[in-house]
Amino acid sequence: MESINITILFILGFSILGGLVGASFFQKLRVPQVVGFIVIGLILGENGLTLVKHTDVAALQPFTLFALGIIGFLVGGELKAENFKKYARQFLAILLGEGLFSFLLVGVSVGLFIYVIFHNVTIALAAGAVFGAVASATDPASTIDVLWEYRSLGVLTTSLTAIVALDDALAMILYGLATGFVKTIAGISDSVVVELGKVALELIGAIVLAFIGALILRILLLRVKLLQRNFAFVIGLILLLISIAVYANMDVILTSMAMGCFLANMLPKRSESLFESVRSSSTPIYVLFFVLAGARLSLTQMPGWLWCVVGIYVIGRSIGKTVGTYIGARCTGSEPVVRRYLGFGLFAQGGVAIGLSIMASHYLMGVKVDENLMLGDVIIFGIAATTLIVQLFGPPMVKLAIKLSGEAGRNVTREDVIESLKVEDVMETNVISFQENETLTKAAQVFVEHEYLVYPVVNRVNQMIGILSLEALKNLLSNPDSWAWLLVSDVMKPMEQKVFSSSALGETLDRMYEFNMDQMPVIKRDNGDVPVGLLDVSKARERIDIEVFRRRQAIEHKRSRGNRKDKRNVSSD
Repeated sequence: MESINITILFILGFSILGGLVGASFFQKLRVPQVVGFIVIGLILGENGLTLVKHTDVAALQPFTLFALGIIGFLVGGELKAENFKKYARQFLAILLGEGLFSFLLVGVSVGLFIYVIFHNVTIALAAGAVFGAVASATDPASTIDVLWEYRSLGVLTTSLTAIVALDDALAMILYGLATGFVKTIAGISDSVVVELGKVALELIGAIVLAFIGALILRILLLRVKLLQRNFAFVIGLILLLISIAVYANMDVILTSMAMGCFLANMLPKRSESLFESVRSSSTPIYVLFFVLAGARLSLTQMPGWLWCVVGIYVIGRSIGKTVGTYIGARCTGSEPVVRRYLGFGLFAQGGVAIGLSIMASHYLMGVKVDENLMLGDVIIFGIAATTLIVQLFGPPMVKLAIKLSGEAGRNVTREDVIESLKVEDVMETNVISFQENETLTKAAQVFVEHEYLVYPVVNRVNQMIGILSLEALKNLLSNPDSWAWLLVSDVMKPMEQKVFSSSALGETLDRMYEFNMDQMPVIKRDNGDVPVGLLDVSKARERIDIEVFRRRQAIEHKRSRGNRKDKRNVSSD
C-alpha cells in the first residue's frame, strides 16, 4: 500500500476539524474555546502525534500572517474615538502601569536568576532586558476571542480591548530599548538611540500605511454599496498591507489594527456591516491560527534551569500585570470593576511575544550561555514555554474577569436576535392581495398608493398561486393601453419559493439573499397557502435593531437593579 503524504491541504482540513472538536469539548467544561484550539495544536504538533511538523508550520507562515491581519483589523474596529476621549487618561495610566511593572519585575527577576546560575553580568543583563520587554506584550487574539465568545459588553470590556490593542505599541517600544541596550553591551551596535529610532520609524510607518489603507477603504465603502464586494476589497487590502508591512519590517498586527481603528472612526455607521461580515466569516481562520500556534510550540530541548526561568517569568509577569493595572486604575479613579478585574484579562501571550523573541534571537545567536546553548535559543525556548502556559490559563482568566464584572452576555448581537425569531415576528401583516382575474389597471393603482414592490396573487378560494411585482409592470410601460384588458394572472410569476410564518427568520433571510429578493409574501403552514403577511428585508432589519436595543436595555436594567440591591445589602450590614 502506498504511503500517505500529509499535504498542506490535509493539514489545513484536519486542523480546522480537530480544532472545532477540541473547542466543543472544552466549552462543555466551561473553558474558552481558544484553549481547545491550542491543545489540539499541541496534540497534532511535534509534542504529540507529529502530524504537523515545524516545516509545515513554516510553510503556512503566510497564512499565519494573514490571520494576524484579520484579527488586528477586527480588534481595531472595536477602538472607538469616543471611548478614547472618555477614558484616555485611565487607558494611558493602566497601559504604563501594567506594561512597565511587568517589564521591570520580569526583567530584574530573570536577570538576577541568570546571574546566579552563570555569574555573567552581560548575559544576565541581556536576558533580563529581552524577557522583560516581551513580558509587557499581551495577545489580543485570544483575549478578544473570549470577549466575543461570551458576548461581553461594558466598561471593563472596553478597557480590556483598548489595553490589549495598545500593548503592542508599548511592547515594541520597550523591545526597541531592550534590544538596543543588549546590542550595545554585546558589542553588536554602537547606540541605543539608533536602535530606538529604528523602532520609532517602524511604528510611524505602520500607522501611516494603515491610514492610507483606511482612506482607500473609506472611498470604496462610500462608492460601492454591495457588501460582498466590499468584503472582497477589505480582504485584498489586508493582504496587500501585510505584504508591505513584512517587506518593510513593520508589525503586521499593529498595521492592520490601526487600519481597522481608522476605518471604524472615519465611517462609524457604514463600516459596521463590513466588520460584522469579516467577523462572521473568520471562524475557520481563527481555528487554524490557534491550532498552528499550538503545533509550533516545541519544549523537548529545554534544560532544567530554563524551566525555572519560565516559572519566574510567568509568576513575575502575572503579578506585574495585575498589580500594575490596579495601580494605574487606582491613580486615575477608574471604576471598581476595572481596578479589580482588568489585570486578570491581560495574562494571555501569543504571536507578538513569539515574534519579538524570534527577532531578538537573530541578534543574540552569537552570544553563548554555555558550550551548547546560545542566548537566542534561551529566549526562543523560554518564550515558547511561557506562551504555552499562559495561553492555557490566560483565556479562562479573561472569562473569569468578565463573569465577575457582570459583563458577560450583555453584548446582544443581531445574530443572537435573528436566531431567536421567526418570520411572523417581523413580517408586515396589513398586506393587500390581488385576485388572479383583476385587471392590471387596478393592480397598478395599488402599487401607486402603497409602498410594497411585491404582492401575493390569490385564486377564488384565497390560496396564493403567484406574485405580482413592480418589475413585471414596468416591463409593460411601453404599452399601457393593454393594462385595461390584461389580467394579473397574465403577468404574475408562479409561486416557486414558499415562505412560512413559522419558519426560522435566519434561514429565510439567507434564502431571500440567495435569490436576490427584498420582499416576499408569507403564508401560514397547513392553512391552504393563504397569505398572512409579507416579509420586507429592510423593515425586518429595523425591527431586529430595535429588538437588539430592547434586549440590551433589559439586561442593563436588570444589572442596575442588582447593583442597587447589593448596595442596600451592604449598607444594611
